[in-house]
Amino acid sequence: MEKFVQLVVSGVLIGILISAPMGPIGMLCIQRTLNKGRWPAFFTGIGAAISDLIYSLLAGLGLAFITDFIDNNRSLLQLIGSIVLVFFGLYLFRKNPAGSLKKPTEHSNNYWLDFVTGFLFTFSNPLILFFIISLFAQFDFFGADHYHYYHYIMGYASIFGGAILWWYAITFFVNKVRAHFNVRSLWLINRIIGSLIIIMALCGIYLSIKAWIIH
Repeated sequence: MEKFVQLVVSGVLIGILISAPMGPIGMLCIQRTLNKGRWPAFFTGIGAAISDLIYSLLAGLGLAFITDFIDNNRSLLQLIGSIVLVFFGLYLFRKNPAGSLKKPTEHSNNYWLDFVTGFLFTFSNPLILFFIISLFAQFDFFGADHYHYYHYIMGYASIFGGAILWWYAITFFVNKVRAHFNVRSLWLINRIIGSLIIIMALCGIYLSIKAWIIH
């Protein structure tokens, strides 16, 4: 029973730590909460959590050929992901927030599209796999002990639950302060978040090209 509880707690913490870094997907969820409301942002987070779960399964199953492929093509994958981020950052930078302060309705939101974009946005960065592997080692997740199939099910479900918990909390908090923003402040936030995403993407492009030159 103690091992089971430790597994669940470790899984929840891993799920939170995977999601918590305020990278592009975190900024996207904040932007969507302010512009479209809490639930579109939450479904974006669910898509990101599914992507993280897939990479966690790959890390846990120890698929060496996948990690080798990612490691051998790290620069190319980083370059492709960074280019995607540049275009998305430009989209946010130029987005007109007029009408964003209207109370969102269920019919005005496409939760499926929010989910898919959150998934693809996160899945386009396979380098997170190495971060997940380091977290598994740090928490000794599925270490040397013998585990049954239900331990694995509960462990990965805990990772997914931790990620969902994070996105639920962050969208809840941002939505609480949403009413304090006007159109001008939303316009400013769009430009700030878009600029930060573009900067991160340009840094990724620089690092990937530099890695190619070195090799």
